[in-house]
Amino acid sequence: MHTAHGSGDRHELGSFLRHRREQLQPGDVGMVAGGRRRAVGLRRDEVAVLADMSSDYYERIEQGRGPRPSVAMLGSIARALRLTLDERDHLYRLAGQPPPARHESLGYADAGLMCVLDAVAPTVPALISDDLHEVVAQNPLNVALLGPMSTETGRRRNFLWRWFTDPELRSRYRADQHETLGREYVADLRVVTGTRPADPTLSDLVAALSEASAEFREIWSRQEVAVRRSTRKVLDHPAVGVLDLQCDVVLSPPSGQRLVLFRPQPGTGTAERLEMLRVLGTQTFTG
Repeated sequence: MHTAHGSGDRHELGSFLRHRREQLQPGDVGMVAGGRRRAVGLRRDEVAVLADMSSDYYERIEQGRGPRPSVAMLGSIARALRLTLDERDHLYRLAGQPPPARHESLGYADAGLMCVLDAVAPTVPALISDDLHEVVAQNPLNVALLGPMSTETGRRRNFLWRWFTDPELRSRYRADQHETLGREYVADLRVVTGTRPADPTLSDLVAALSEASAEFREIWSRQEVAVRRSTRKVLDHPAVGVLDLQCDVVLSPPSGQRLVLFRPQPGTGTAERLEMLRVLGTQTFTG
């Protein structure tokens, strides 16, 4: 029996959520399993923690009881369960809500890019961001290189925001590159305005940056447009000194997210200094 359009299907919604929850292991979402587990996959209370909601509320949704989840709540559940874009859209429809626009960020890392991020982790700093420069994942070496971003909240997760408002981050990049890099980042953001017409998330970011930074306002007014691909960057890290890096951007078409690889330039001693940073960074940024 079909439910009326727009009202959703509570039974199907609950079954879908339970199935997806049971497919996930604690390690898949950055949790430590700890002890013996009777439950298959994640427990309901673990999903509730990841989605920042009460266990009782999540349980009622999964059991087909309680109020219809809001759009914001569905977004939190989709992130908690690491749903793909297709799965996310299905979740919204089952709950009787229109799916978000496809360009809206997942809020967590693309699984394919995450696999590469983990693979290069021992020797190459790497991060994953969405098209608005929101950092959704970093490997430990990238955290040691730039400091933690993916675990921050609000605007502090956004690399572009940090570039124009956080002197500590910018001081790690050689001063004679600041203007060029700032223009590259802003020109890349300009490209996104064509793919996200009248998108409030984008306009809010531009408005916040314009208010916070005269430099951003000036560069934004130039109307420069260029997709970021590969750039040579020289960083001066407080712990290990000069790092000569080639930053390559790898795009994932399904999610629109980018993997940024900070590849050491051969013959510059950078690979050896990154190895030093790996040892130091592991001590500094964990625990």
